[in-house]
Amino acid sequence: VPEEPIHVDALFGYGSAADEWSGGASIDVPLTDRVVAHVDGSYRESSDLRSGGFVLSPMLRTDTLALADEEEDEGELEEAAELREIANRRGRIPNSAVKSWTAAGGLAFIDEGGNLGVSFSVYDTDYGVPARPGTEHAHEGEEAGEEEGPVTIGLRQYRADLRGEVELGEGLFDKLRIRAGYADYTHTEFEGDEIGTVFNSEAIEARAEIVQNERNGWRGASGVQYLTRDFEAIGAEAFVPPTKTRQYGLFSLQEFRFGNFETEAALRFDTVELRADTLGITRAFDNFSAALGLGYNIGNLKIGANISRTGRAPSVEELYSDGPHIATQAFEIGNPDLKSERAWNGELYARYDGTAAEFSATVYYNRFNNFIYEVDTGEEEDGLPVFQYLQDNARVWGVELQGSARLGSFGGFDLAVDGVADYTRAKITNGGGNIPRIPPLRLLGGVELTSGAFDLRGEVEWTEDQDRTATFETPTEGFTLVNASATWRPFGQDRNIALIASANNIFDVTARRAASFTKDFVPLAGRDFRVTARLSF
Repeated sequence: VPEEPIHVDALFGYGSAADEWSGGASIDVPLTDRVVAHVDGSYRESSDLRSGGFVLSPMLRTDTLALADEEEDEGELEEAAELREIANRRGRIPNSAVKSWTAAGGLAFIDEGGNLGVSFSVYDTDYGVPARPGTEHAHEGEEAGEEEGPVTIGLRQYRADLRGEVELGEGLFDKLRIRAGYADYTHTEFEGDEIGTVFNSEAIEARAEIVQNERNGWRGASGVQYLTRDFEAIGAEAFVPPTKTRQYGLFSLQEFRFGNFETEAALRFDTVELRADTLGITRAFDNFSAALGLGYNIGNLKIGANISRTGRAPSVEELYSDGPHIATQAFEIGNPDLKSERAWNGELYARYDGTAAEFSATVYYNRFNNFIYEVDTGEEEDGLPVFQYLQDNARVWGVELQGSARLGSFGGFDLAVDGVADYTRAKITNGGGNIPRIPPLRLLGGVELTSGAFDLRGEVEWTEDQDRTATFETPTEGFTLVNASATWRPFGQDRNIALIASANNIFDVTARRAASFTKDFVPLAGRDFRVTARLSF
């Protein structure tokens, strides 16, 4: 229970890349010595996002200009001029504006014997969907090439959550935890002022777990989980049929410590049913997962290994998609015959947590049976590229490094450095080629000066070219982003009031993430100056 009569956190900011204004606040008020009320809300509004250079990737620009030449040769001068304008567009990404708000409230009862909390929230957003150039997606009742309004999404979700905990004393079990949530989600696609497709989803999820008291280094938790979800899409371009999902799960996690050794073991069983009544198809999947880990502590250093066998049922979209998906600007085709995806996963790690430095390194290798992935087929349907879900055996391996170090004090400031590196390779076995949309090697390093009143930080993120691509997948150019920020606390660290000025992508670089479906026509933000005020009292 907060000790103050009232506790307030607030954040307000402006970002130049999208002319973005945002703000949010939360308030906690103790109503009695055991009951706390909480309310929060936020608002964000932005214009079209500005990129650092050409909106289209080099390959897509070349294709669009070639298409313009073809239109010109056929005497379609107006269409050719429009395509050239799209190919040479720089800066603003059309139809990328966003407006959103949230509101939430809750009550919590806190007692020595446990706690219980309930909350209610609303999330509302309207945002544009940048169009893939060169596509002339014809809708029901339209001719190909007919002029359409921009596509926007209106989304609203109502959510209720309950969470509680009951202390069970000093016996075998320490506490019982329960959690439940209900969500009602509506997602409407607008084409200009006309309503296109409406997606409705209603879901209930519940979880209960019992936590064991620690006994001679042994502790753990076991529980059950339940999920039910009813989904429907209404409209001529509904790319997924109405489906009902039911999922039940049992799980247990156990930990045992003896001397410098730590062991972990986990088991989970899931059964999932996905029913598409309009297709007359019901699929059921049973999956068993298990994991075992061993760690050894040497002072501040811990080394260890984990191995697991996991199973995952295919999703509704992977099974039943068949139509244009606005969010990815692709015509997606599922596979109702997909099997459960299973994998053997192994990792080795080392973690150091010292007074002047922290470091972690992980090497992992995952071998999949029936790996589910989505590929570009090279074909078009309704003017959109066709992506299809496939299933093959696959291998994924990589390394993750992260570290920080405090180097000393200079002129009243503490100097620290930090860094992150990650690299992933992913291939379909038996000569199947690369798995699509895999991030390339990424390195990030930062330097930070901190004091009671001021913080200064600079960082550089470098990303390698990604040319290990799947068939029909375009390569992605690497990039280097330079960011800097300064924080001023006018009242020092005694009062949590701060003004933050930051500059992201200082050199206005054109950058694209290889893992994005829309990377070729939706780059990252260009140079972005941001001002933020943060307060807490």
